[in-house]
Amino acid sequence: MTPAWRFFPVTVSAVRRLSPSFIRVTFAGDCLTSFADNGYDQRIKLCLPVPVHEFDFLPTDEDWWSRWRSLPDEHRNPIRTYTASAVRADLGEVDVDMVLHGDGGPASRWALVAAPGDALVLIGPNAAHAGDHGGLEFRPPPGARLLIAGDETAAPAVAAILARLPRTTRGDVVLEIPSRDDALLPLSAPDGMRVTWVCRDGGHDYGSRLVAAVRHVVAGHRTPVPAGVRAAVDELEPDGDIWEVPEDGAAGDRYAWLAGESAAITTLRRHLVKELGWDRKSVAFMGYWRNGRAES
Repeated sequence: MTPAWRFFPVTVSAVRRLSPSFIRVTFAGDCLTSFADNGYDQRIKLCLPVPVHEFDFLPTDEDWWSRWRSLPDEHRNPIRTYTASAVRADLGEVDVDMVLHGDGGPASRWALVAAPGDALVLIGPNAAHAGDHGGLEFRPPPGARLLIAGDETAAPAVAAILARLPRTTRGDVVLEIPSRDDALLPLSAPDGMRVTWVCRDGGHDYGSRLVAAVRHVVAGHRTPVPAGVRAAVDELEPDGDIWEVPEDGAAGDRYAWLAGESAAITTLRRHLVKELGWDRKSVAFMGYWRNGRAES
């Protein structure tokens, strides 16, 4: 059976600074003609090189995950999750937009010095696979009014989603970014999607301005909460990683996609479902990271 995902050994062909906090890295390789272009928030993984050994010990067979986890630290390539910002399979190219947040983690350290010719390995959807590839969480019902919200870690996925939306789509986008100059990040949004940028500018906690802006955007979008629903929602609040996406199809005429720092995203989801009465099947929420937890 042809696997849904495969390894793509690539090289950097271009690096473009989009704003103070974002760069766009273009990866190239003949193998990318087999990279499936699913659009929206298609997750992929970047396998980063390790000193001295580069990718010498990276397993790529069917049992790669368990073998990778068992490698000693000096042989184990860091693997991080990103969004395929653009796929040009006919040219053998994939763009990935990356957030620059200092040198605290391997992905950001790599991105700060990335240059044409650098080698990397992508793990992504295999066009030769005939079924569902997975890794796509944005699944709104047709015609729904949208609420899309996230911080800078979600901005590349948001940009990819907006680029693929039908031009008749209506709704709101709220993005929290580190600085005002990051609002230069290019977005191709339908005319009916209102985009709101909120900036921390070093003076606000992660997620605080995002939460406030979303509350303002959805003010008045309240549905009476039936008796018993609040308790049911409380039981669904996850204790660990925050990630819940409707698996049996989104419901209703509105749909929210929320992604970013876990505490902020949990707060927003609770506000929509518990306080405003949104159907939980109409809210996809994903905690990409947790404030205070270092990227290892």
